[in-house]
Amino acid sequence: MALQQIAGLMSEIMLAAAEAPAAAPPATTGGAAAQPDPFTIFYFMIPMILVMWFFMIRPNQKRERERQDMLSKLAKGDRVITSSGIVGSIVGLSEKSVVVRVSDDPPVKIEFLRAAITRVAARDESEAK
Repeated sequence: MALQQIAGLMSEIMLAAAEAPAAAPPATTGGAAAQPDPFTIFYFMIPMILVMWFFMIRPNQKRERERQDMLSKLAKGDRVITSSGIVGSIVGLSEKSVVVRVSDDPPVKIEFLRAAITRVAARDESEAK
């Protein structure tokens, strides 16, 4: 919600700046009037782009980096939660997939893509040994 408010405020500022009358041109002796600076809009757009990058793109990059780090550190015995809400312990790993045991009685194992793992709940120490 805060990002939407900031973006709305920045757009209002840009519109106000574009609609504001230019400063009174200096008195000229000839008939030529002074032209406004054509780069004025860029003076407002560059800070707005920087604010958008700082509040929107940068946090997403950080979150994705943390997710990739979590997926690369998966190990047997980790208790994980998948994107579909299934909770289980990892019993097998490959480069692109993970085998998760979701039940002991009856033994149920399901293979998931690594991307389907949303978070590691806890590490089951008895599985690691």
